[in-house]
Amino acid sequence: MDTNTISLEKPQATQLDQWRIELSIKCKNGINFIFAAAFIWAGIAVIWNLGLSTYNQSILTFSISGLMLPLAWILGKIMKTSWNVEGNPLNKVGMIFNIGQLFYFPFLFILLGNQPEYFALGYAIITGAHFFPYAWYYKTNWFGAFAGIIPFGSWLMAVYFPSYASLIPAFTSLCLVILGLGLMRDYKLKVAKVQ
Repeated sequence: MDTNTISLEKPQATQLDQWRIELSIKCKNGINFIFAAAFIWAGIAVIWNLGLSTYNQSILTFSISGLMLPLAWILGKIMKTSWNVEGNPLNKVGMIFNIGQLFYFPFLFILLGNQPEYFALGYAIITGAHFFPYAWYYKTNWFGAFAGIIPFGSWLMAVYFPSYASLIPAFTSLCLVILGLGLMRDYKLKVAKVQ
């Protein structure tokens, strides 16, 4: 059986890496989105401590997530991150990766209707897992590591501490802060290497 494979020659691979590094530096690894998400997940932790029904907590969790883009935009202005890198052919790929998580939302609606006590867990798993392609996109292992840590850590909390549902959003928020700090370090190392 004859299989044809497409391989990148060294100059092509180098150009691809340059585009990825350019995105990593100019967008600062998307830290404005990561810290915005950390704030939102801290808010979700508060929601899950309000003593409301799990259904209402789930609805509020989903609602507070609507603050993501405005908050990321504000933090982007403060942190001076780019949302758009003109001339970089990989520019739109990040948005495609992000849209990919929307296809998991029907799973959240199933949880909302049938087992709302697992809504925060499901949302944390989706949030963490959707980071995986960004490890390639921004050429950093930080995203890859937390794509595993957040879902599996949240699942372990649900298994071992089922009566403390607010631990999952608090854990997710803490992980996002650590991820953000790691991404800032990665950004600074890349800038130093380029200069």
